[in-house]
Amino acid sequence: MRWAFKPAVMRHLLNFWPPFFFSGIKVEILADDYRYCKVVLKNRPWTRNINSSQFGGSMFAMTDPIYPLMLMGALGKEYIVWDKQADINYISPGRSKLCAEFVLTDAELDDIKAKTAEGEKYFPEFVVHVKDAADQLVCEVNRKVYIRKKPKYRSQPSTE
Repeated sequence: MRWAFKPAVMRHLLNFWPPFFFSGIKVEILADDYRYCKVVLKNRPWTRNINSSQFGGSMFAMTDPIYPLMLMGALGKEYIVWDKQADINYISPGRSKLCAEFVLTDAELDDIKAKTAEGEKYFPEFVVHVKDAADQLVCEVNRKVYIRKKPKYRSQPSTE
């Protein structure tokens, strides 16, 4: 399934993935190196709540698989990556198309590699800001990710 991890293919697959497709969520950009992603939530009648603002579950869902996916792409096949924990803080009602941008820096990737070099588990946290069409903050999502080298890539203790 290595072909699926080409960013252009993955972006299209995500856009037709039912939890995204039926919620009006679209991955607009997924960088070739997996270090940047832009996701939007369309403002449709079926994505609104009873107060005519964007449904909070859809805002949460638009951030769900993105950092683990980006980390798998950026770190490669040597690592296990899972979503571990998340929480959301609603700031203001979203009444337009919403946008979330995800970034992985060299420093973050270097830190992850250093902290998992000997096979340790690591739980980095990422903050995602979801903004409306006027660039106003609608919610903040905190995501904690589990990362560990796969067993066959962990350093073996010396027997001497």
